[in-house]
Amino acid sequence: MDRGLGKGVRHAPERGVSAAPASELIGRLRRVLRPEELDCACRETLDGALERFDRLERRRESRRQLAAARDHKERIAALLSFLSDLDSLTEAESDRSVFEELALLFVEIARSAEAGAAALREL
Repeated sequence: MDRGLGKGVRHAPERGVSAAPASELIGRLRRVLRPEELDCACRETLDGALERFDRLERRRESRRQLAAARDHKERIAALLSFLSDLDSLTEAESDRSVFEELALLFVEIARSAEAGAAALREL
């Protein structure tokens, strides 16, 4: 029995907004739940509900990405406070391992900055 699978209009994501897994799911739901035999009023109601759900899911994902970027900013700020020890060191420091530890802080800052940038690019 043909239930309208694969028929109908494909809805592309809005420009500037990456397709979140929820948006991909909504596209698949549209193809399955929108058989051609639906009357116009029912089809419009279903389309409207799916559009609203898609917008809400995109906003939820955007909020999550923004929160992730803020978390990375806070992590960087905390790591920078540890780097303040660098100001009191000289090249004559006898414990050379302290330089490696500070170098690792820079690496962690770079990683967190990359992750924060990636989160913002998802917006």
